[in-house]
Amino acid sequence: MYGTVAKMTIKPGAEADLMRLFDDIAGEIESPGYITDYVYRMDNEPDVYYMAVLFKDRESYAANAADPAMHARYLRYRALLESDPEWHDGEVIWPR
Repeated sequence: MYGTVAKMTIKPGAEADLMRLFDDIAGEIESPGYITDYVYRMDNEPDVYYMAVLFKDRESYAANAADPAMHARYLRYRALLESDPEWHDGEVIWPR
């Protein structure tokens, strides 16, 4: 498996809008190789979120990242963030 972990800081008061948007986007994702994603809100920094996204392999992840539809979805939630997310891509090594 392959994927990314993104650190995001949301704009004040944007959580409800972000959650609605993630709900909407979840119904749109039809990328081959997509497995799942999770979004965490940090206890000690409630405006900081981490998103983990998993794909079958690096090729599926790269194809999704290059998809213009994915970029359009990204722009929709980027508008609710204070700054660009920090992306940390990598191979899932456990569980095997």
